[in-house]
Amino acid sequence: MKEWDPQGAKALLRVGNNPWTNGVLPRKEVELISLALHCACSSLNETGTRQHIHGALEAGATRDEVLVVLKMGAALAIHSCSLGAPILLEEMAAAGVTPSDTPKPPTPASDRMREIGQWNAAWDPFYELSPAWTDDFFALAAGIYQSGIFTPRFVELLSIAFDASVTHMYTPGTRRHIKGALAAGATPEEIMAVLHLCVSMGLQSCVLGVSILEELERS
Repeated sequence: MKEWDPQGAKALLRVGNNPWTNGVLPRKEVELISLALHCACSSLNETGTRQHIHGALEAGATRDEVLVVLKMGAALAIHSCSLGAPILLEEMAAAGVTPSDTPKPPTPASDRMREIGQWNAAWDPFYELSPAWTDDFFALAAGIYQSGIFTPRFVELLSIAFDASVTHMYTPGTRRHIKGALAAGATPEEIMAVLHLCVSMGLQSCVLGVSILEELERS
């Protein structure tokens, strides 16, 4: 890229490298947020995941910190239920189908999420339809929030990255976690730095495409 389009490469790198050089977030946080963007189940970018695990460890992250980010990347898949369960309930009503009247089992993990103020009303539809499965899922989620490995502020910043990522763009979650980040003490500059990291993922288009172009031109 520098050889073929030096000005374009310079402009791309200036934008892409900004979160690493502007000093708004510590290097470790930048690497862990970048890991979130690449390991998310909506992205699954192996090269980026490897690069940013390496970068996070170099910046002082622990194995447990990396594992929390990876678990959050897996938990992002719950948005399939956030999207689909309300539609299912609407279509059941339209078709005259009623939910099962099976007694609701105990759901301690979901109850705990409510107690710590982390329950989202968007989860009510799939909790109504599948309470036992939902509770199994939130046993994982509650562990992330209650582990104490990250501060509430940083959990919210990571959550913004997952939801605002160009591979996900989940508006309700982005709004919810921006609100949560501000309440937890994050500054607007820190939140914008997370969004800048989301934009930095755009460089992957050139990382992927330029190498293919070079390969085909040489063949």
